Amino acid sequence: MGCFTFVKVMMFLFNFLIFVGGAALLAVGIWVSVDGGSFLKVLGPFSSQAMQFVNVGFFCIAVGAVLVLLGFLGCCGAQKESKCLLLMFFAIILIIFIAEVAAGVVALAYSSFAESILKAWATPALQTQYGKDDVVTKIWNSTMTELKCCGFTNYTDFTNSYYYNGHGNSYPLTCCRALNATCTQSAAEQSDVQGCFKQLLSTLKKNANIVGGIAAGICLLEVAAMFVSMYLYCHLDKNIR
Repeated sequence: MGCFTFVKVMMFLFNFLIFVGGAALLAVGIWVSVDGGSFLKVLGPFSSQAMQFVNVGFFCIAVGAVLVLLGFLGCCGAQKESKCLLLMFFAIILIIFIAEVAAGVVALAYSSFAESILKAWATPALQTQYGKDDVVTKIWNSTMTELKCCGFTNYTDFTNSYYYNGHGNSYPLTCCRALNATCTQSAAEQSDVQGCFKQLLSTLKKNANIVGGIAAGICLLEVAAMFVSMYLYCHLDKNIR
């Protein structure tokens, strides 16, 4: 019983931290999505570094919501000794784990296939939504600025797009290396800025050890969480019998 109590307390504390962190991320995500200006004013001198965080406010909301749900299920499942909640917690972690492994395998073994899937999603968004939809525009602006890239493949992703036609047949400024007022087709062609997909792969390869370490750490945490939740579930099942 001593071991069970210790595991139960650790399960509760661990998931309580996840819940609090998720709630904070969710709150900040909502704040920056609704009123990013006031968020930057609060940070003051750090506002320039936080600008990229503002651009991914909706992503923060999504991640925060998932963390809040997991933290709630883990805390309540451990505290209430609920088999149903523990099983739901285990199932969600398992689904996330399988999705991460599958995505990793596809990305490593079938990079061209992964590129074709992402391109089928990204190119239409750049053609029809960039410059029109604020969320899509902010995400792509943040990505292109951080990675110093242009479009998914290159500047041609924007040719005849909504942005291109609405800005005098010009491209986003990140597609040109020179700091001009406009980025014309000839300037973009001469600049030859790399597409974001290839730039992202290049960045990941340069930081392969860090990325691999983070991925391994996340996977270990997920496996540990599944093991602990199943241990509690099986222990409760034995007590019922």
